[in-house]
Amino acid sequence: MKIYALVRSELQRLTATPLARLALVALMTVPLLYGGLYLWANQDPYAKLDQIPAALVNTDAGTTVDGETVNYGDEVTDQITDGGDFDWHVVSAAQAAAGLRDQTYDFTFTIPKGFSDDLTSASGDDPKRAQITLATSDVNSYLSSTIAEQAAKTIRASVTEKVGKEAAGRLLVGLADVRANLGSAVDGANQLVAGTGSAVAGANQLADGAADAATGAHTLADGASQLSSGASALDTGLQTLKTQTTDLPAQTQTLADGAAQVAAGNDALATGVADAATTSATAAAALPAAQQQAQQQIAGALRQQGYTDEQIQQIAATFAPATESLTTALQDANTQIQGLNTQVGQLATGADQVSTGAATLSAATPALTQGISSAATGSSQLATGAASAATGASTLATGLDTLSSGATSLRDGVVSLDTGTTQLRDGLQSGLGEIPSSTEQTRDDQASAISDPVSVKDAALTSAGTYGAGLAPFFISLAAWIGMYALFLIVKPISKRAITAVKAPVRISLAGWLAPVVLGVVQMVALYVIVTQALGFEVAHPLGMIGLMALASAAFAAIIMTLNVWLGSVGQFLGLVLMVVQLVTAGGTFPWQTLPAPLAALHFVLPMSYATDGLRQVMYGGSSAAAWGDAGVLAAWLLGALVLTWVATSRMTRARTLRDLRPSLIG
Repeated sequence: MKIYALVRSELQRLTATPLARLALVALMTVPLLYGGLYLWANQDPYAKLDQIPAALVNTDAGTTVDGETVNYGDEVTDQITDGGDFDWHVVSAAQAAAGLRDQTYDFTFTIPKGFSDDLTSASGDDPKRAQITLATSDVNSYLSSTIAEQAAKTIRASVTEKVGKEAAGRLLVGLADVRANLGSAVDGANQLVAGTGSAVAGANQLADGAADAATGAHTLADGASQLSSGASALDTGLQTLKTQTTDLPAQTQTLADGAAQVAAGNDALATGVADAATTSATAAAALPAAQQQAQQQIAGALRQQGYTDEQIQQIAATFAPATESLTTALQDANTQIQGLNTQVGQLATGADQVSTGAATLSAATPALTQGISSAATGSSQLATGAASAATGASTLATGLDTLSSGATSLRDGVVSLDTGTTQLRDGLQSGLGEIPSSTEQTRDDQASAISDPVSVKDAALTSAGTYGAGLAPFFISLAAWIGMYALFLIVKPISKRAITAVKAPVRISLAGWLAPVVLGVVQMVALYVIVTQALGFEVAHPLGMIGLMALASAAFAAIIMTLNVWLGSVGQFLGLVLMVVQLVTAGGTFPWQTLPAPLAALHFVLPMSYATDGLRQVMYGGSSAAAWGDAGVLAAWLLGALVLTWVATSRMTRARTLRDLRPSLIG
């Protein structure tokens, strides 16, 4: 009997009666219902998050920033409700708590009273972290709680960006003010440098003046020392004078008498000299007229002699120096006589005064001698004071030396100050250059970049598109296994009649495998139509998708058939166990790296892992090489299972055991 005949015989058996046909149709629809309904239910749940009820409680009291009242709680509330990500209900705290308990709301967000204060506290001396309270209840749904936590992170990032932008804006405005003030500081530093330059000049003058003062003080000390010596000598002289003026009153009387006689003689002399002065003045006054008359007479005589006026002028010019000398001599003589007259008059007056003074001196001499005595006493005191002055002048000189040294140090300090202010000015100028100038638009752009410095650019190599499409490869693979497992509830793994009659293990094994494979391919094509047409999932490589689905179904058929051939109903049960194990190791929902180590190791062994990965590659447009590799592993499983089936069938064609003849518990 040929393979085709064996397959046809098995299919005819499955459709022989209405009940058999009904059972076949029911089992054929199992994978379609499983895969189709599950993927339909999870086609795009994230698109309907706006139907999830959530409560928002805003108790923020607001705060004041830079003189302006702000309420970040209101802004966050508006932002959340306007976003429409969930079915938001702005309620009171009591309503939110009651709604979470009675499952009216899946989760709640509460903005506390001090939310705005805490957000703006970073600029104060008591910074605090603002908090938004998320309340969830897994009674509603664990995934809704997980989604709420992600929403909380999104809200936190949004609020952080907004507040960060405002804070960065204020910082940049402050930095711009710092730059402006730094510019003023540079101007002030320039003025300070100019001032310290003047201070250096003044300090130089002070140092020079202090040095001069010290020199002068030393000179004063020397002079004071000399004064002390002189005062001592004066005291000695006055003491001597006191002794020698004892006879002075008698002597001054004699002097007064002689001075009276001298005064009388001087008066007579003054009268004679006055007459001579009158005559001399008259002669000096008449001289110019006499000279002019003489010149005219000489000029007339020369004209009579035949001289021209030019010659006469030349002759007159020749005599002019002599005439001038004569005039000068006469005037000098007159001046001297007049001066002598004045002096003699003064002498007479002085003589009279001397006579009067001598008389007065004679009268005052007793008092003079008494004064000299007093002066002698005072000179002793002066000598003592001069000695003290000499000592003080020496002390002053020492102090001025110290002052000069201090002035020199001050000058050095002022020079250092000038150097420091110059460095300060240069540093401020350099700092001013390091702070970039900015406009309001530039600061706004900078604040945006600071508050949200990193943006994530979606550059996916491949994309499933929706949540349901992301799960499709896994559930298609699982549906293929479930479908084949269900078929083997009514399909005989191998024909026992054929084993007895034909005794051709290869044909029997292939026939037993091809019958469920034909049905499995029909299932996979129907599931492909549901996935692509009914659910609208996009497939990058349709032929590759159908081929890999068919290959996975054929491989699963070979594996389940082998378990049934070798172990009977126990093998059928193991097929169910193997499905459960692959359900968690295939990496269909979470990455396989999250599995415990033993299950992660099974991921690389069991066939459903490769079926899921291969379907992802062809469905999303991934690596063709990876898809071929996954197909190779499935083919290896298929061939290995068929070989094991052939081994069992070969044994049955040679010998039968009681276990082989015992009916299956499931069949």
